[in-house]
Amino acid sequence: MPEVSTKPYFIRAIYEWCSDCGFTPYLSVKVDERTRVPAEFVKNGEIVLNVSLNATRNLTINNELVQFSARFSGVSRELTIPVDRVQGIFARENGQGAFFTVEASVATPAAAPEAGADSEPPKPPAAGKAKLKLVK
Repeated sequence: MPEVSTKPYFIRAIYEWCSDCGFTPYLSVKVDERTRVPAEFVKNGEIVLNVSLNATRNLTINNELVQFSARFSGVSRELTIPVDRVQGIFARENGQGAFFTVEASVATPAAAPEAGADSEPPKPPAAGKAKLKLVK
């Protein structure tokens, strides 16, 4: 019998934990040719996505793929992410979650080309002393 990965189970567990605690779950993804995400939001071959119930529609996390619809700049888009490309799932509010090693892809990212973005989703906060930024 082939070995079944624990990764999709951890992803589903952290997603449920975030939802139960009122946190916003974010998915960090290493983009490759199999990953279908808006190309304009990909930075350095990676993308961070809000996968909360309010931000997605028809979210499915199975043992092979994470699939959902989401709006980007007001346009609904279909996203497909192979589970093996997920780098982590974490709570936006405190950065807690599960993080995984993802092998580098030899092919170039082939995300769906679309219109520009207004803002970048947050990265998990770095451990250590809290930092404040003055916004004018």
